[in-house]
Amino acid sequence: MKIMTAVRSVVAAIVLVWALGFLAFAVSLPQPADRVTTDAVIVPTGGPGRIAQGLDVLDEGLAAKMLVTGVDPEVTPQEFAAQFEVDEALLDCCITLGFSAVDTRSNATETAEWVEENGVTSLRLVTTDWHMRRAAGELARTLPDSVEVVRDAVPSQPSLASLFLEYHKLIASFFAGLFGY
Repeated sequence: MKIMTAVRSVVAAIVLVWALGFLAFAVSLPQPADRVTTDAVIVPTGGPGRIAQGLDVLDEGLAAKMLVTGVDPEVTPQEFAAQFEVDEALLDCCITLGFSAVDTRSNATETAEWVEENGVTSLRLVTTDWHMRRAAGELARTLPDSVEVVRDAVPSQPSLASLFLEYHKLIASFFAGLFGY
């Protein structure tokens, strides 16, 4: 009987920690960054407002170049420029479209390779508020410690279902990183 009581207590504690963690995750979403200058801005595709906010960072002179990671391989630079009203000169000089990433983990890998190739020592990560913690965590595991990352969240109105799913992805990402995966 004592074993069952102990098991129930452990399960109750795990559920309580999970519930409190979800509550903290849902009510304290990351915010947009201040006007900090970095070498580059990194924008993973996937959420509304991300690319526009990244382009605003370039326009305001807060970064000199931008990587858009996870671009669909069927998208041409001309289509990208037309969709986001990007001047071709800006696209040629300052924006790299990354086509190899397919998820958050591969966004981090693609970003780390680009950062090394371009000698970036500071970057601004622009992604949706609910996605920021996981994206930043994956980046932290792939970038050298010497690269400064400024988190610049795009505000959103996520559904409870979206938050629930992202919270569990964050937990899975944390444990994958903990065990070296």
